[in-house]
Amino acid sequence: MIAHQTLGRLVDLAALPAATLSAEAQAMARFSLFDWLVCARAGVGEPVSAIVRGLVAEEGGRPVATVAGNPAKAPARAAALANGTTSHALDYDDTHFAHIGHLSVGVLPAALAAGEQAGASAAAVAEAFLVGAEAACRIGMVLGRGHYERGFHQTATAGAFGATVAAGRLLGLDRAGMRMAFSLVATRASGLKSQFGTMGKPFNAGIAAANGVEAALLAKAGFVSADDGVGGPQGFVDTHAESADEAAAWAGPPPGRFLFEDIKYKLHACCHGTHAMIEALLAARRAGDLPADAVEAVALRTNPRWLRVCDVKAPKTGLEAKFSYALLAAMVMHGVDTAADGTYTDALTSDPALVALAGRVTVAGDPAVSDTAAELVLTLAGGRRVALSHDLAAAVPHDVLAAGLHAKARALLGAAEADRLWAAVEDLDRLRAGDLGALLAG
Repeated sequence: MIAHQTLGRLVDLAALPAATLSAEAQAMARFSLFDWLVCARAGVGEPVSAIVRGLVAEEGGRPVATVAGNPAKAPARAAALANGTTSHALDYDDTHFAHIGHLSVGVLPAALAAGEQAGASAAAVAEAFLVGAEAACRIGMVLGRGHYERGFHQTATAGAFGATVAAGRLLGLDRAGMRMAFSLVATRASGLKSQFGTMGKPFNAGIAAANGVEAALLAKAGFVSADDGVGGPQGFVDTHAESADEAAAWAGPPPGRFLFEDIKYKLHACCHGTHAMIEALLAARRAGDLPADAVEAVALRTNPRWLRVCDVKAPKTGLEAKFSYALLAAMVMHGVDTAADGTYTDALTSDPALVALAGRVTVAGDPAVSDTAAELVLTLAGGRRVALSHDLAAAVPHDVLAAGLHAKARALLGAAEADRLWAAVEDLDRLRAGDLGALLAG
């Protein structure tokens, strides 16, 4: 399957002048930067973060980029690996549903590491992230639903191309250099959904970021790759996609339209595919229409793509609980806080009341339900039925989004630190990449 246009389109995208980036896309990029810093700082104490951080420290190398949780700096590629892993350790970061993955955790660590190495401004880092995230969205759409359904984790696969854009842009690659970097990262991009529920899932984000930095650095050094390792014969698209729709993926390309503007943020510390269900149930609770002891059955309809991701029937660990529609529904109905990451303990999965209610939840895939939506029917005592629904695709006003992200940051880091990070991102145009590194370091 040949995707003749994609490599050239990626090169064009990587070269977009900063002045052509839409104001809305830039505003969302800064929301993502704030949220990413919060998630990375909060994820430092996770076991997977400590393990990867230890590997980076043991390998050593030229100290140019910040590693969250380590006082010493590291080589750009290694810092991107550690920070990508750490920022996805809580699985509490942003999601793009057209891309079918997490953008910030694969692209921002590459942007920051390359920005620190290059001595770039903080604004340039945010711009490089935005362009890289857009590239990840576009190639994610080229790869299509079949790529994800086959078992690939697009946070890592498409994300590696976005990381390459961000790193290459900050390291000053020309068009020929970007072309080589893309073709090179095509042979490195990897990541499987089989890792979900394990340390391998956040590691997927780390390898996306590291692969992007590595490809950009090698291309800058004159490394020669295939002429078109992305869309050519036996290239990435040819080998990783069941079907490719380049026309749809590149319709209205930037600066005309930024898909990134549809980025969504997590306000619950679990898989984003469960959030529409959670929001629907929370709305019912707020309306006083969801007494847990009166719920006899819950029938959930969701898009079929989520069934292999979020439908763990009997989770045994706190990590698995984040991917379990049934247990999460029971948690909401019993008033358990789904926003606090500390909620998701192994003990939670054996709570008798939660397990009993989770057993009354049935989940069905329905292609008529969009990726961002959930439809539920609750059967209450006496046979009364309550229909619920929610769609995450609905636009959220900036002030509401800012309040939600700020509240999340305060819950994870405390009010003082959340306020400090928020003020810094609001003052981004006066900062350098190194200042962002200092914020990441704490």
